[in-house]
Amino acid sequence: MSEAAMPGLQGGSGGLLIDTHCHLDAAEFQNDLDAVLTRARAGGVGGFILPAVAVPEFAAARAVADRHPDVRFALGIHPLYVDAAGDDAIAQLRSEVDASISHPRFIGIGEIGLDHFVPGLDRARQQHFLVEQLRIARDFELPVILHTRRSVDLVAKALRQWRPIGGIAHAFNGSVQQAGQLIDLGFALGFGGAMTFSRALNIRRLAAELPIEGIVLETDAPDIAPSWVHPGRNSPAELPRIAAELASMRGLSPATVAAATTANAGRVLPRLLVRQ
Repeated sequence: MSEAAMPGLQGGSGGLLIDTHCHLDAAEFQNDLDAVLTRARAGGVGGFILPAVAVPEFAAARAVADRHPDVRFALGIHPLYVDAAGDDAIAQLRSEVDASISHPRFIGIGEIGLDHFVPGLDRARQQHFLVEQLRIARDFELPVILHTRRSVDLVAKALRQWRPIGGIAHAFNGSVQQAGQLIDLGFALGFGGAMTFSRALNIRRLAAELPIEGIVLETDAPDIAPSWVHPGRNSPAELPRIAAELASMRGLSPATVAAATTANAGRVLPRLLVRQ
């Protein structure tokens, strides 16, 4: 995937990097988003993917993409927000996707999935929302951006049933076997700040040993700050250093990691290649 194929996305001297998961519409960026993006671009981040998390946030996600040519947005209802979502939320999502399908910066459905880590959530309602959002993805032939915390097997089961065209399993922290299942289903796995902690043995092992073709980079900004920022606010400007950490673990050059992970993002999120 070349810069020429993605108008509005710019590469730095270290090679084009894509932050495949950053919540730029979050309140933490309300006062300085332009400066945050300027710093990231200066460091070599050429593109940003903003997944919405709830119906009330859809307009804000689209507005950020409208203001910044190198930002792409996805629409979805996050599993942590389904308990608060109205019974008409799925219909609203379908309507918003239909209205956004011709938008040149709209790239898919997300952030959706299951969260079996946070206690007290309605798991049956999460499952219902996951299935209905996968149905929308299938109907519109769109990729999905997944949340799979403590739930990889159940999410993979739903993917095998509904067969979206692919996407990203964000902040992946499963087993090698689970990683292989998702890659075989057409997904890339997102790695970010969590792998910079020496105690994150499983994530670091996965990042170092999985096929590079199955990996994309992300920050999840403002969350999951890397070790040198934690517990402060994460930012897309940290992505080049995160990429360098991955390169070091794999014995590759940062430029090689940038080229590979950017190509992977374009493969699993085909609308990144749509000309504006």
